[in-house]
Amino acid sequence: MENSNFDPGLTQQYGDKLRRVIRKDGEFNVRRQGGTWRDIHPYVFLMNQPWPIFLGEIFAGFVTANLLFAVVYYAIGIDSLRGAEAPTAIGRFLNAFFFSSQTFTTVGYGTIVPLSATANLLASFEAMVGLMSFAVATGFLVGRVTRPSARIGFSDTMLVAPYHGGTSLQFRIVNRSVSNLMELEARMLLMTVEKVGERLERKYAGLALERDRVLFMPLTWTIVHPIDSQSPLNGMTAAALAQMQAEVLILVKGVDDSFSQTVHARYSYRFDEIVWNARFAPAFDVDADGDLRLELNKVSKLAAG
Repeated sequence: MENSNFDPGLTQQYGDKLRRVIRKDGEFNVRRQGGTWRDIHPYVFLMNQPWPIFLGEIFAGFVTANLLFAVVYYAIGIDSLRGAEAPTAIGRFLNAFFFSSQTFTTVGYGTIVPLSATANLLASFEAMVGLMSFAVATGFLVGRVTRPSARIGFSDTMLVAPYHGGTSLQFRIVNRSVSNLMELEARMLLMTVEKVGERLERKYAGLALERDRVLFMPLTWTIVHPIDSQSPLNGMTAAALAQMQAEVLILVKGVDDSFSQTVHARYSYRFDEIVWNARFAPAFDVDADGDLRLELNKVSKLAAG
């Protein structure tokens, strides 16, 4: 059990309301405000965007760059681009845009070519910008594809279950990736809201585990905190945990076998996500050939009765 002043970095301050500390996606429930553009790191920003947003931003950047170059081509005179003539202004601008995209990507079909020195200089500059842009975009793409991540699946609920004649707090995890994880370690913290003098504060206590590390996890791992006389949960009820707005914070880390790099996963369970007097149902069995068969969709399944 931790001392009364222990703070894992999530503050002991408490306001009128308390939402969960760790969201279901593993991110901390913190909204950053007051930053400036100097605080934004483009590489980190793009690497952490969801795939649809990342691809949308790359496409939007491509379109924006070509629109800007098309405006410049149009401004210096469409007659400086042979083959870009059109009866309408919008047609001439579209031809300038398509010439820009062909130059930017170095495709160069040859149907539209620059004639003046200014147009040639601009096209040369755009080709250089295009090559550099695609090199950077490719680096982002490769970095996102090859970056290891802990695709650990957590059970939907945490259980207070029978354990060696007593009870325990437990949850179950599974590796959802085809890549193997080795040397896994787990930590659990209990966060509660308690009255200290005339004000409420967040309090944190470490929860000792039956087994805090495993060498391999090809199947599931049920992480168990025995509720004994030394446990902060000793004598607790569902009503007491609800009154204290209890949340159990989880940190799991291991080594990704494919990349030989350490990966992390965060998760949490609030008091209303704890099921009392229940057991997990088996999530794996042995088939007729003697091979172990793991069913990922059963990581949260509870035993009947």
